[in-house]
Amino acid sequence: MTTARIDARFASLKVEGRAGFVAYVMAGDPSPEATLDILNGLVEAGADVLELGFPFSDPMAEGPTIQRAALRGLKSGLTLKGTLELARRFREGNADTPLILMGYLNPVEQMGYPAFAEAADAAGVDGVIIVDCPPEESADLVEALDAARLSMIRLATPTSDDDRLKVIARGTSGFVYYVSVAGVTGVKEAVAGDVAPAVDRVRSATGLPVAVGFGVKTPERAAEIARVADAVVVGSALVDRIEAAVTENRDPVADVLSLARDLSHAVHNAHAAEIV
Repeated sequence: MTTARIDARFASLKVEGRAGFVAYVMAGDPSPEATLDILNGLVEAGADVLELGFPFSDPMAEGPTIQRAALRGLKSGLTLKGTLELARRFREGNADTPLILMGYLNPVEQMGYPAFAEAADAAGVDGVIIVDCPPEESADLVEALDAARLSMIRLATPTSDDDRLKVIARGTSGFVYYVSVAGVTGVKEAVAGDVAPAVDRVRSATGLPVAVGFGVKTPERAAEIARVADAVVVGSALVDRIEAAVTENRDPVADVLSLARDLSHAVHNAHAAEIV
C-alpha cells in the first residue's frame, strides 16, 4: 500500500514538533461548489489533512449535526460518484494535502470494491475510512485498496483493548482515528486527561500516528488534545457552522473558514503555549 502524501504530512508535523489539524466536511453541504470552495479554503486556513464525507441516508455513527449534513448533501445531488468527482476537482489544484474519504460501506459495495478503489485513486484520494466495516469483514476491500495504493484508515475506541488493537492494526496504514468518546459524533466532548493514555496505547500497538476526533468542538479543546495526540480531527463544529450560516442567510464558506482558522491556530500553537 502507498501512503505517500499521508506519511509525508505526518513526518513533516513530527519534524515541526506540532500536531496536525484534520478538518472534516460533508460533500455537497450546502452545495458541491461551496464544498469545493470550503476544501480549498480549509487548506489556506491551515488544515493539514482533509476528510471528505460522502453522503449516506443512514449514517449510524453520526449525531444530528452530521446526519443533517448528509441529508443536505443528498438533496444537493451528491452521490459517491459525485463525491469522487469533487475530490478530483480539488486535487487538480492541490497536489500535496492528504485527502481522506469517510463514509459507510453500502455505497462502496454498490459501486464494487475494485471500481471504487480505482476511481478513488484516479480522483487523487489518499485513504478511506469506512465507519461500519469491521476488520474481520474488510479483506476484499483492503485488497482492492492496496491494489490502488490507497490507505485503509481504521477507528479505535475507548473500548478497544490490546487484543482488539492488534486486529485493528492489521491492514491499517496512514494513521489511526481514535474515537475519543463513546457514542456518536458531535455530542460529548473529549477530555485530554482521558485521551492521553489511550493515544499512547494505540500508538504503541499500531506503530502509526493517532488522530483524535469525535469530541472536539472549540479551539481551546483542540489545543488540549493537540498536546497529547499526533492530530486533532474536527468535524461537527465545522458542519454546525455551515448549517448555522445557511439558516441565517450568511456566507457558509466565510463562516466555516473563520472557525477553521481559529482551530488551526490553536492546534498548531498548542505546544508553544504549553512551553510559555
